[in-house]
Amino acid sequence: MKFLKYLLVGIFFGIVLVKSEAVSWYRIYEMFKFQSFHMYGIIGSSVSLGVLFIWLIKKLGVKSIKGEKIKTVPKEKGLTRNLLGGAIFGLGWALAGTCPGPMFVLVGTGVFSMLIVIAAAILGTFIYGVLKNKLPH
Repeated sequence: MKFLKYLLVGIFFGIVLVKSEAVSWYRIYEMFKFQSFHMYGIIGSSVSLGVLFIWLIKKLGVKSIKGEKIKTVPKEKGLTRNLLGGAIFGLGWALAGTCPGPMFVLVGTGVFSMLIVIAAAILGTFIYGVLKNKLPH
């Protein structure tokens, strides 16, 4: 029962993504061809809200579901790793027609071929976990 609020937030998030057309392959295609501001506006709004909420979490000392203070760990800086990671993410996004969040929303809307994409994402995460110590960080 204590996870119900997270389930409801996830359902609300899914509805927002569908209604804003953020899960539309056509909208993503438009974005990658620089034909429309629609997706850039959604992504910009998301980044802005993310920055605001992280600031609020730090400022207010918000606690996790287990009652522990939420801590943020600074990421290592590195142009090469960011460019490579961004390129891999972008290629996956372009090939799948979606990024990780909307994959589950698309399954909920009846696009069951996304189960293949989710399986591939899980496999890729597993492979990264196996190779992580051998990769430059």
